[in-house]
Amino acid sequence: MALPDLNLLITLDALLTEGSVAGAARRLSLSPSAMSRALARLRETTGDPLLVRAGRGLVPTPRAAELRDRVRQVVDDAGAVLRPDDRLDLGKLTRTYTLRTSDGFVESFGPRLLERVAEDAPGVRLFFLQKTDKDSTALREGRVDLETGVIEDTTGPEVRSQSLFRDRLVGVVREGHPLGRSGAIDASTYLKASHVVVSRSGLEEGAVDSPFLPPGAQRAVTTIVSGFSAALSLVRASDLMATVPDRHTRSLREGMVSFPLPIASQDFAVSMLWHPRMDADPAHRWLRHCVRQVAA
Repeated sequence: MALPDLNLLITLDALLTEGSVAGAARRLSLSPSAMSRALARLRETTGDPLLVRAGRGLVPTPRAAELRDRVRQVVDDAGAVLRPDDRLDLGKLTRTYTLRTSDGFVESFGPRLLERVAEDAPGVRLFFLQKTDKDSTALREGRVDLETGVIEDTTGPEVRSQSLFRDRLVGVVREGHPLGRSGAIDASTYLKASHVVVSRSGLEEGAVDSPFLPPGAQRAVTTIVSGFSAALSLVRASDLMATVPDRHTRSLREGMVSFPLPIASQDFAVSMLWHPRMDADPAHRWLRHCVRQVAA
C-alpha cells in the first residue's frame, strides 16, 4: 500500500485552523489556486469534503471537526522530531559517561571535572578508562563517549575534535637525584641518563613522546611502562629519568625536580574527541562544556 503524501497533513492543519482557503494559503505562503488544488487532493485522499460552503464562508464537516485536534497534534509532534532537542534538565539527568584518557589527565583534571559535573547534574557518573591505543573504534561503536589526546593520522576521519590546551614535554627526576644536584642538564647528560619511557605498545619505538622529540634522538632506555603514573612512581623511588607532558602530570610530579628538555622538542595540542552522532545531544554538549572549563 502506497504511503499517502504526508505534506497534506500540514495543508489540512492550516485549512482547519484558518477555516478558509485564502487564509490557509497565506499561512503556508501559497497561492489560493494552489491551496484549492491541495484541498481537492485532501478530499480525494480522505473521502470527505472536509470544508463545505455555508453562506460566504466554509464550515468543517463532522469528519473534519473530529480530525482537527488529532492533525494538530501530529503536526506538532512531527515538528518536534525534526527540531534540535534543546531540552535538558540537568538536575534530573541520570547517565553514565565513559571517558577514555590518560592516567595523567585523570590525575590532573579528574577531581575538578567530577566536582564540576556534580554541581550541575548529581545523577551523572563518570567512568575513566585508560587509553591504551589510538583506535577510534570504541567511539564509533558508542562504548566510549569522549576521549582526550593528541590527534594523529590514525584518528578516524569522521571523529569530531576540539582543542583543550597546549602542552610541552619536560624532564623529571627525584628530589636528591645526582643529576638534579648538578645544576643544568645538557643534551648529552639527558640522553645518557637511565630513562623510563611510556609506550602503549610496550615497544621503545612506540614511546608516546617520540613524535615530539628530534628524529634520531637516542636515549638510554632502562625500562618501559604503559602510563605516566607508573613512570613517575619509578622515578620517585630510583635514579631513573622520565620525559612527560607538563600540564598532564603537574600534580603527579609534586615534590620532584622538573626541568626543560635540553634537546629540541615540539609543543602539542591536547584535544577532546567524540563521534559526530553525539554532536547535537544536549547532555553531551554540556559534558564537553564541563571538560573545556576544567581544562582551560
